[in-house]
Amino acid sequence: MGFGDVSSDDFHPPKNVIRDDGVIEVYPIDPKGIESKWVFARDTVESIVDELTAEFNKNKKEWDIIRTKSKFRYKSLWSDKRYSANSWGSAVLNNIIPNSPFDYPKSIFTVRDAIDASLGNMNYGIVLDYFAGSGTTAHAVINLNREDGGKRKYILVEQGEYFDTVLKPRVQKVIYSENWKNGKPQADEKTRENPYNGVSQIVKVLKLESYEDTLNNLQLKAQSDLFKMLPEAVQEDYLLRYLLDTESKGSLLNSDDFQHPFDYRLNIATDSAGAYQSTVIDLPETFNYLLGIRVQQITDEREKRGYLTIEGLLPNDARCLIVWRDCEKMGYAEVAQFFDKHNINPNSKQYDVIYLNGDHDMANQWQNEDGSESRLALRAIEPEFLNRMFAQ
Repeated sequence: MGFGDVSSDDFHPPKNVIRDDGVIEVYPIDPKGIESKWVFARDTVESIVDELTAEFNKNKKEWDIIRTKSKFRYKSLWSDKRYSANSWGSAVLNNIIPNSPFDYPKSIFTVRDAIDASLGNMNYGIVLDYFAGSGTTAHAVINLNREDGGKRKYILVEQGEYFDTVLKPRVQKVIYSENWKNGKPQADEKTRENPYNGVSQIVKVLKLESYEDTLNNLQLKAQSDLFKMLPEAVQEDYLLRYLLDTESKGSLLNSDDFQHPFDYRLNIATDSAGAYQSTVIDLPETFNYLLGIRVQQITDEREKRGYLTIEGLLPNDARCLIVWRDCEKMGYAEVAQFFDKHNINPNSKQYDVIYLNGDHDMANQWQNEDGSESRLALRAIEPEFLNRMFAQ
């Protein structure tokens, strides 16, 4: 399909003109035979060439140009009933989570169309919602991917107590089934292979340490009676400027905790009244985020051999291997055997940098047969972790 020049005002052609070279020219003549104009100007029409097709009308025996929009163009004012927060917000949520505490969640279609309009023709992208609420954003992204097989992703941030009672359950449910009623999934009898129109998806939940969690885990050294004899103002100044900074060091995380990295625990607040419970903290996952590594492979041998390895690329594209081990299960000899078994040495050049926790006797410099030396970028996890975690 091509585009000709703009015709002069005294040119009055029929709808179709067959040229001597066989090319058919199509002009904007309406069904009543009245001359019209194309919607797009000559200098902009080529921008939509992928949306245009030439179709032959058998009844009228003539060719016409049909435009099929590749993307719906949204209006400035959204007044359709489907944008009602009551009908398509509260009702939808209560069918998924009966007796939900949310009074006016956004309409699923309001969020769906906002995301669709923002991403344009892309069926991929990352949608970030810092105020996730009941999870309408995740629901909308999941539905959009259902429609066109897209690969859009969502990141939700929420601090409300309803995270475990509304937000996460809603996301889990809409992944399993597209439609819900009174808390039960509704199957489509026409689709036997996937009656609930469920989708395959992995959702990662990250719980960040709160200010209260930090305070719960501070262990301060007991003060002598002499301290109590100091003026109140001096005591307060000491507490704020010295005690919290100096005498609580090591109470949150220290090098000894890395001897058994899979059993590290913190006292995590369970309510606003001060109650807390001892909870296992994922140090390997935390280190991944501190490094900014793009994980490619994880090998979990914690139960049998006491180690966990993570392979990936650092932000500078350096190939990285992280070896986490329980130092009681995987001692000096086992570390050497591991390196030998996986051919980890300077000459193999598998990795640009290797991180390993705990003490070891692995050399990072090799003497080659020809007398030359090779170095292995072997680094300790502990200082890297602590520096990145508590850097000012």
